[in-house]
Amino acid sequence: MGMTTAKENQPIRVAALYKFARLDGYEALRAPLAAFCRGRGIKGTLLLAHEGINGTVAGSEEAIAALIDHLQTTEGLAGIEVKYSAAADMPFHRMKVRLKREIVTMGVDNLDPATGAGTYVAPADWNALISDTDTLVIDTRNAYEVSIGTFKGAVDPKTASFREFPAWIEQHREELEGRKVAMFCTGGIRCEKATAYVKSLGFKNVFHLQGGILKYLEEVPADESLWQGECFVFDERVSVSHGLAEGEAELCRACRHPLTAEDRLSAKYAVGVSCPHCFEARSDEDRARYAERHRQVELAQMRGSKRHIGS
Repeated sequence: MGMTTAKENQPIRVAALYKFARLDGYEALRAPLAAFCRGRGIKGTLLLAHEGINGTVAGSEEAIAALIDHLQTTEGLAGIEVKYSAAADMPFHRMKVRLKREIVTMGVDNLDPATGAGTYVAPADWNALISDTDTLVIDTRNAYEVSIGTFKGAVDPKTASFREFPAWIEQHREELEGRKVAMFCTGGIRCEKATAYVKSLGFKNVFHLQGGILKYLEEVPADESLWQGECFVFDERVSVSHGLAEGEAELCRACRHPLTAEDRLSAKYAVGVSCPHCFEARSDEDRARYAERHRQVELAQMRGSKRHIGS
């Protein structure tokens, strides 16, 4: 065959990618793209929509490099935003290419982030912008993400999903009047779309952090940083800090909310059972069920490690 697949004993390359672009014929890209990935042992999910592409995939270094080259030469996708990380094991079970109305769901029709987004601000220039008293800084992420870290002075809209963001903006339009509006998110995609929405309302001075929080933490020295806390990420690391070092946050296995070290000192925290964020919303029966589930997981892990030691 001559095609490279990801071998179990070599590091896996993970690529989180997106690009807002007018993909008028996006439906026709689905089958060839799926075949391209499967033929090279790549797994993960890619979303295609009229507004562009988004997704996370994993495979060998050669396979992922081939995919990015392929996407870069696809009409409209040159300059695709990609963030790489490594994994010891393949983090996905299969390859899926899905057709969607939006590559990141906001629920607003007729937005064109490819041409209507705000002004990119490089991480090196971000501090000056958000330190300006004339700038309103808005965190476009969800409340559970903001809870473990955000930029100094940023407004938290306390949204449960990105779909709630337009309604929050509508309710706070007066606060945006006559000010610079600076928005940020984890990797850049949500804030890019958020700026397109805010500009569509008639606001002119709209900015967003290029590459998102992750690029800022990677490039800005800790002693110059205006980031406070850790950044939630949607993988097994849970959170990262400056230099993209793995953070100290853990997930509550009952409700999936990220937990700080302080959360884990709470009397309402029990590993695999409850945390301060879900304790009041769960019954004693729920917690008993979670406790039994956690016990079974621990037993399975113990049996697995014993088999590994004896092999």
